[in-house]
Amino acid sequence: VCPELLHWLQGCSLPVFMVLHFNHATEIDQPVSAALKQLRAAGATLLNQAVLLRGINDSFEAQRDLCLALAGQQVLPYYLHQLDPVQGAMHFAVPDEQAVDIARDLTHHLPGYCVPRLVREVAGEPSKRRLV
Repeated sequence: VCPELLHWLQGCSLPVFMVLHFNHATEIDQPVSAALKQLRAAGATLLNQAVLLRGINDSFEAQRDLCLALAGQQVLPYYLHQLDPVQGAMHFAVPDEQAVDIARDLTHHLPGYCVPRLVREVAGEPSKRRLV
């Protein structure tokens, strides 16, 4: 986030939606919070997409904390992605059943605007596939 970006955002005649990428609540520290505040003040609507990662954020508690931290920064939790099947990263894959359980638990414990859509990218499909 730099003065040039903020100036550009303020001059946009169309609404600006920025999709951010935070996977864990601990990523949202004071410098990040200040940058998010600047983006909002410049008129951007902020959304987040996260990737569900085994051993990193694959629990209800980690996802709840992330969603609440985002909401506290006025960032809407938009997508929670299942990992794309890429070489060298599959040790981070979370089974679909576990991902669905986490997503359902979030819907039972958080207000709707704090619950991301659980999705998967599927090659050749025109949009993300919802899993719940």
